[in-house]
Amino acid sequence: MNRITCKVLLLFVVFSIVIVKTHAQNNIGKITGKVVDAETGETLPFASATVLNKKTKATIRVVQSDLDGNFEVPNLAYGTYSFKVSMIGYQTMVRDSVAINAAQKEVKLGTIKMKTGKGNILNEVTVTTSKPTMQLGIDKKVFSVDQSIVSEGGSATEVLQNVPSVQTDMNGNVSLRGSNARVLIDGKQSLIAGGDVAQILASIPASSIETIEVITNPSAKYDAEGQTGIINIILKKNKKLGFNGSVALTAGNKDNYNASTNISFQNKKVNLYANYGYRYGNRPGGGYNNIFYKNAINSISLANQLTSSSDLNKGHNAKIGLDYYLAPKSVISLSGGINSRNSEEDNNLSINEYDINRTPVNLSNRINAENRKGNSYDANLDFVQKFKKQGEELSINMNYSTGNNNTYQVYNTSKYFQGGLPTPNQPASLQRTTRLGDNNNYNAQIDYVLPLGEKGRIEAGFRSQIRKSTSATVADSLINNVYEFSRTLSNDFNSTDQVHAIYMNYQNQINNFGYQVGLRGEDATLDTEMGTYNANHNISYTPGKVAYTRLYPSVYLTQKLKNDQQLQLSYSRRVNRPRGWDTNPFIDVSDPLNHRMGNVNLKPEDVHAFELSYSRFFKKWSLVSTAYFRQTNDVIQRLKSEPDANGVTLTIPQNLTNAKNSGIELIGKFDLVKNWNFTANVNMYQRNIKGIPALGTIDNSGFSYNANLTNNFTLPYSITLQVRGDYRSKEVMAQGTMKAMYGLDAGAKMDFYNKKASLSLNIRNVLNTRKFEMQTVNPASVTDFSRSWSGTMGSLTLSYRFGKSDFSLKKSKKPEENQSRPDEESF
Repeated sequence: MNRITCKVLLLFVVFSIVIVKTHAQNNIGKITGKVVDAETGETLPFASATVLNKKTKATIRVVQSDLDGNFEVPNLAYGTYSFKVSMIGYQTMVRDSVAINAAQKEVKLGTIKMKTGKGNILNEVTVTTSKPTMQLGIDKKVFSVDQSIVSEGGSATEVLQNVPSVQTDMNGNVSLRGSNARVLIDGKQSLIAGGDVAQILASIPASSIETIEVITNPSAKYDAEGQTGIINIILKKNKKLGFNGSVALTAGNKDNYNASTNISFQNKKVNLYANYGYRYGNRPGGGYNNIFYKNAINSISLANQLTSSSDLNKGHNAKIGLDYYLAPKSVISLSGGINSRNSEEDNNLSINEYDINRTPVNLSNRINAENRKGNSYDANLDFVQKFKKQGEELSINMNYSTGNNNTYQVYNTSKYFQGGLPTPNQPASLQRTTRLGDNNNYNAQIDYVLPLGEKGRIEAGFRSQIRKSTSATVADSLINNVYEFSRTLSNDFNSTDQVHAIYMNYQNQINNFGYQVGLRGEDATLDTEMGTYNANHNISYTPGKVAYTRLYPSVYLTQKLKNDQQLQLSYSRRVNRPRGWDTNPFIDVSDPLNHRMGNVNLKPEDVHAFELSYSRFFKKWSLVSTAYFRQTNDVIQRLKSEPDANGVTLTIPQNLTNAKNSGIELIGKFDLVKNWNFTANVNMYQRNIKGIPALGTIDNSGFSYNANLTNNFTLPYSITLQVRGDYRSKEVMAQGTMKAMYGLDAGAKMDFYNKKASLSLNIRNVLNTRKFEMQTVNPASVTDFSRSWSGTMGSLTLSYRFGKSDFSLKKSKKPEENQSRPDEESF
């Protein structure tokens, strides 16, 4: 074969390869689409898109949807396939016949709306899959309470202690990344206990909660209130077809009991649901409060106060609701709730005052008895209208809530050593306080979403909320066997808080770059009326007013990277308004060494928050990391005054100049081994507080961190084990330091009776190490404070789930080999 023949043959081979390759490429197509939640419209990342051989049902290719719910199945040869999309907690959606050919190389399935479902049903044997403990997003974390074994049998307070980024203090107050957060119930402010967050959380059983959402840097669509973001507690609302329900009973040591039930009925037109929870919670506690006076007051250099206490909370929490589908795209919802609570707290105080040589000067015992009663009611009306254009939606909400909160206090003090001498026959002194409070909330909101182009969207809305509150405090003391009115401890305090807001968001995407810009305008007014008594016991009122109009911009820039990575830069302006005790000038004298009162002249905090987040999602693990900076102007801090002539300090919330927090937070989920997965959270931050010398504060700064690790183990015989540890380092305050704290929780759960029933045992604070300790430093005094609640708590919970989905959706008749399984739905 000569050289020319070889060249011709080589050219022919190359040409043939090119033709074959080109022909093969021309006979290849793809399937694309987007996966969203059918009810909320939210995108669903990591849903599985599966292409199967139409005849043999053999799997050809599987891909996952990206962070925005989009998927693409490439390199599919011409032919006809079966296609399905599946995700845990949703019904599998099936398209039985998908054809790829020369006329249609790309099959665009559009938006696939996933409906919630209860699992796979094969031969009437139910196979259920558990929801993930936490769904991580770059701007939102959703925590599934059902998967938190260590929280079972507790209240919402215990649930929040197990959510990454969230901390609770000794009084049940909630912070997010070390600063105040906005706490909502089903997306709305609650009137339980007058909106007192600690009382709200203590009155809601953990078994009544479905999920907890944590939004660290909300957009302009959300209420601007909350220094670090929003914590939204979602109560259970069953969405399964047919009649379904559950019941749970809990018994724990130290007289702690819970009971709850949830039922629902749903068909194509109606979803009727109800839940009820009862909580009987007892929290024994104790601690100390020691004050060292740098300059002796009436010869006293040290005041030592020891406390032992019991706090019994009894509460009923119920909710009922109805969703009615007026048309396929129109739904109207009615819901109402009631909360009834009764708590009894007894504190036994031993108060010992010494001179410089630790010789007793005054010794006394005091019993503080407090009873709190209240009822709260709320009613909601919602209407949602979806339009022909995909994604276009109008929603309207109207809400009214009302509540009363009454507190009765009796202080009984016995002095048996006074002025360095025993006084065994001195009569006890009694003081009584009655405080009656009423609250009313009115809320109206309209939201509209309009898609623009292929990936653009405009959101706009209006919200108006009005809160009216009245409080009347009457105090008297027993003098010479006669109760005499105390005008200095009695007062009236009324307030009307109004916030009217409009907002607009615009978002779009250019290739892998997405952006959203928003602006929220709020007009806020707080009108107060403070009533004080004169020497003749006549009351006079002094009006007050705080009014301001502000713009709250928000900007989000998102860049998608390869391999399920994403980078986001965001900014938002927020506000933290003083409420409740912060503004009520009523003096609380329950602690004889440190009185407390509110400040009617408090200004709202002005917050500017920046975040840079990076996320990476793998098959077996995921990571969300965030660097953040937050500056809070007019920051509110509770400041302790110098001791008076009797050695008593007064704590009042005050506005300081500003505080700056900068830090890094890491949250990771790991499924590295078949029977073990864990979630880890680390938050490290630097805090700088600008002091005001006139208020007794100087500049203070310090580095702090907190971390937690939750381990989940799957054992034989349907047993799961959960172990959680947390650590919180010391933290600087305006006048001192909060000391470090750590704890360990553990729980085990066993499913039985075809997984319809479960028995769980958990132990919280296993090592009995959780104590809130702080040191407050003033020019004239140093205070060391320690307080612990409950100690080691164990509980046993039995739960049972019942019901059957009887109202399946109708499907057209198909040949036997093409029929969907019972857990699948065609789209």
